[in-house]
Amino acid sequence: MSTNNQGSSSPPAVSGDAPTAAILIIGDEILKGHTVDTNSTFLTQALRKLGVSVQRITVIPDVHEVIAKEVVVLSSQYTHLITSGGVGPTHDDITLESIAAAFQEEVYRHPELAQLVEEFFGVTDNDSPAMKLAMVPRSAKLNYGTDPQTGKQLRYPVVSVRNVYVFPGTPSFMEMAFTGLEHLFASSGTKFHSREVFVDAEETEIAPVLTKLQASWGRRVALGSYPDWLSNYSKVRLVLDSDSQEEVDKARAQLVDQLPKGSVVSLVKDPVSVAPAEVYKLASNGTTFGEKVKCALKTIETMLDQYSTEQVCVGFNGGKDCTALLHLYYSTLKRRYPDGKDKVKALYIRNVSPFPEMERFLQDTTKKYDLELISVEGSIRQALNELHDKRPELKAVLMGTRRTDPYSHTLTPMCPTDPGWPEYMRVNPLLDWTYHDIWSFLRTLHVPYCILYDKGYTSLGSMDNTYRNKSLQVVDERGVTRYKPAYLLENEAEERNSRA
Repeated sequence: MSTNNQGSSSPPAVSGDAPTAAILIIGDEILKGHTVDTNSTFLTQALRKLGVSVQRITVIPDVHEVIAKEVVVLSSQYTHLITSGGVGPTHDDITLESIAAAFQEEVYRHPELAQLVEEFFGVTDNDSPAMKLAMVPRSAKLNYGTDPQTGKQLRYPVVSVRNVYVFPGTPSFMEMAFTGLEHLFASSGTKFHSREVFVDAEETEIAPVLTKLQASWGRRVALGSYPDWLSNYSKVRLVLDSDSQEEVDKARAQLVDQLPKGSVVSLVKDPVSVAPAEVYKLASNGTTFGEKVKCALKTIETMLDQYSTEQVCVGFNGGKDCTALLHLYYSTLKRRYPDGKDKVKALYIRNVSPFPEMERFLQDTTKKYDLELISVEGSIRQALNELHDKRPELKAVLMGTRRTDPYSHTLTPMCPTDPGWPEYMRVNPLLDWTYHDIWSFLRTLHVPYCILYDKGYTSLGSMDNTYRNKSLQVVDERGVTRYKPAYLLENEAEERNSRA
């Protein structure tokens, strides 16, 4: 047994190849679905940044013979074997003793680990559960990492046996331990390069091109194809990987050139973070639509001159209009209060039978914009009454109403609720926008919207009163009925044809 404060050396990678790794996730709780494995994702991403190619991820139960067998096989095939889980004081924490069996070694109480256990747990009894943490294979090494925040040595080491590194299963502990020991795995001279191409075409349509190109590139460039069923702007994400930047750039250019004309799309991955800059840029582009965006922003700014953010909420049910409104309001807030910490308050009036796709979109949007979602039920009047009781500090409600909506032709950008209703200032920035304006705004800025709009729905209510719009129905060359996306509706007077 030796102690290595700087980290133990690892077997060299095969000459000319990147070092490799296998990840062994150990735990019944993963296989039974009691716990979600996030460690393999973290390790794969971290190792790749260090120039290590992960070749295998295996999940196994807390069974002595199974662990030992996998360690024997994987440690002999890859540069590094990283285990996670099965380290602790309980009966099912058997990783270290299983590794000892794999290498035909005995386990023994290491004095340095025993001292650490005594300091951590205040026990000295060899039979205490905590002292199990001091029992390690005879040839094990102790690797002390460095805390990246303080620069100080971490108090507890990671045990390694030959090229096997034993990390804890708790994600926070594992991530801290690995980050402190990155130097053990850093590959000198190896760096991976990735490029992405987003395609608005079905995989079946582009598969022949992908097959031909991958065959021509061989092992120099790897090409992965990943369908994205929830994206509004592309159907497939293509990823090219290589350890040569020249090769991957050359391959990307070749791929783009051979894909169907017009199928490659530019994608803004995080439209929320760039919202203030992009929305105000759109408002100042001098076009007729840009003027509408500018007027909408002006309405929101006027509201914020009169009300604090604590007094304002935005009506949000996941529809296209309120999605555009949310993006506008978020942009205005971040531009006016760039360091503000207050969450955007969103009022969600939940209907009786919402679409599952809508519920998922609401969850995703809440996370993207960091919303405080206030959920109420009933009619609009009932919902506002409930809101008034629950959140009396709220005084103004932003609404995605357009003048073509029912009972909306007499509204003004800012108007109080009618007599007999709870007293709120209704703020309507989108009054003079058209159906096509909404879609121009969303798609120009790559704002995510509910996927149902890409499946033939043009106006969304509940599952009981909402149908695909027949104006978007088409029959393809095989006689299969399909629906075009909502943004391709030509006659916007037919927008509400999908509502009963």
